[in-house]
Amino acid sequence: MLSFDDFSKIDLRVGRVIKAEKVAGSDKLLRIQLDLGAETKEIVSGIARSYTPEDLIGRELVFVANLESKTIMGIESQGMILAARLENGAPAIIIPEKETLPGSKIT
Repeated sequence: MLSFDDFSKIDLRVGRVIKAEKVAGSDKLLRIQLDLGAETKEIVSGIARSYTPEDLIGRELVFVANLESKTIMGIESQGMILAARLENGAPAIIIPEKETLPGSKIT
């Protein structure tokens, strides 16, 4: 079990996709640039089999903003997009019910 104190350290935010592209050499990875209002973050996500870059441009996504960066296929990923796993194993991205400001904190 995760304590409340540990959970409160997780910084969940909304980011608006301003750029997305397939990662060369991978059939499942997308390189996604998120607008957070005051800054941008780049995230590598394994959702390319279910979403095209064109599907994502302009959409709001929920992501973990304070996850330690990790280099994936030579690209620094600065967070993790949240998605549910469907019955068939495909990811379903988590999106806010209503339009929010880029960088909005999930509370």
